[in-house]
Amino acid sequence: MKLGFGLMRLPKISGGGEKDIDKALTADMIDLFLERGYKYFDTAFVYHEGESEKAVGELLSARYPRDRFYLATKLPLWDLNKKEDMEEVFKTQLERTRVSYFDNYLLHGVDRHVAKKLDEFDGWAYAKSLKERGLVRKLGFSFHSTAEHLDEVLSSHPELEFVQLQLNYADWESKEVQSRLCYEVAEKHGKPVIVMEPVRGGALAAMPPEIREVFLRAAPEKSLASWAFRFVGSLPMVSTVLSGMSDMQQLKDNLDTFDNFKPLTEAEHEVINKAVEMLSKIPTIPCTGCKYCVSNCPQHINIPRLIPLLNDFRTYRNLDANKRRYNMNVARGGKASSCILCRECERHCPQSLPITKILSDIAKAFE
Repeated sequence: MKLGFGLMRLPKISGGGEKDIDKALTADMIDLFLERGYKYFDTAFVYHEGESEKAVGELLSARYPRDRFYLATKLPLWDLNKKEDMEEVFKTQLERTRVSYFDNYLLHGVDRHVAKKLDEFDGWAYAKSLKERGLVRKLGFSFHSTAEHLDEVLSSHPELEFVQLQLNYADWESKEVQSRLCYEVAEKHGKPVIVMEPVRGGALAAMPPEIREVFLRAAPEKSLASWAFRFVGSLPMVSTVLSGMSDMQQLKDNLDTFDNFKPLTEAEHEVINKAVEMLSKIPTIPCTGCKYCVSNCPQHINIPRLIPLLNDFRTYRNLDANKRRYNMNVARGGKASSCILCRECERHCPQSLPITKILSDIAKAFE
């Protein structure tokens, strides 16, 4: 079983922003990862506002022979305006990372919107051309949509060689994420799976005390994160499990888990099932995502996009992860604090939710 080093949440200099990567610590972590026999590194054009790929070039490619590591990065489609932009992005990625080819190259964040853009730009054929030119060894994509859509993509594009999915035990039966259903589609098509978000952005390593106790009673010597990694690592189609490691302690714990990897036993699956059952009983805001509130909001607040972040925070107590997601969602406006208390949203909500109070709670939590 292989552990992959996700370069999305690199350690940052104290008080710094996304661009301020702690390069000394990152270099030490890369060294230990390679020293322990692991090779897979996963980055993307947008991670750390472009600094993640640059860190690969400076801290990995410039310091190690090319055959010592396996590098994956991703082509973002959502911000591209014309077909020619794909080649410009790819050239920039080669320059940033200081390599002549990528082992794995992914179409980033495929959903129905991105798939439509791939059709418009003929991005599928462009990706295939990268492999034909020897610039990419394997082609795949990361995916954020339904299992039905995944089946459509893999049926239409059998040339794609792997898929990167959000898999973890908390989302396994989720109606929104559809972890199990997507995994089963990949299995049906015979595509290896690379796992992203195995610890759900760190949430499954920072559980509420009563759920943490369930795991500690079963195995006091094991970290909560190790349970999450062993859950996805026990799945037959999984080839690599990515972890966005932000400090040396996380790295060492993950290396220990994979150095001595053991699939989950039936009894351990029961422990996880108990934890999932307890998570499901934590009260959350019953927003159905109907979006009736959005069209009438004079401040253009995407309310159904923000409520799940508050639900997630209240369930898992993972403040940092949800602050980061919140800031991404409101980067172009629509902060919860911009609510002017007109209550148009509440007048149109079929669930009669106290939305202005909820927005106030969201602002207090994440701003």
